[in-house]
This record gives sequence, C-alpha cells and structure tokens, in this order.
Amino acid sequence: MGVAPEISESTAEERRAYIKERFPCIADCDMCGLCKVFHGKDAQTAYADYINGERSFMDVSADYKRG
Repeated sequence: MGVAPEISESTAEERRAYIKERFPCIADCDMCGLCKVFHGKDAQTAYADYINGERSFMDVSADYKRG
C-alpha cells in the first residue's frame, strides 16, 4: 500500500477507499485492536476529517498516536 492520497490531489471517495484498505475491519475486536486504537471508533469515523478534506492524514494520525 502506498502513501495516503494528498487532499488536494484526491476525492473524498479515494480517501475513504484508502482508509478502508489501510484499516480493514475484521469484525473481531479482541484480535484486531483497531477500535481500541481509535478510542472505540471505526477507522472511517476516526479519519472523517481526512476523508472530508479538512485535515491531513498525518494530522489525524497524530491524534491517535498521543493515546
């Protein structure tokens, strides 16, 4: 998988597809742990600002690296 699409060079659907591919839900939270990383949110909800073109992928990611 490549780097996250730049907001200025992609559509919301392209960004949504990237998040869906990068953070796939396997419907087994005990095994996966993504929901815990995103504080109980699914990846598309957690990255909504990126998908909507409001904040960069890195900015949103930094929110979840802080804990």
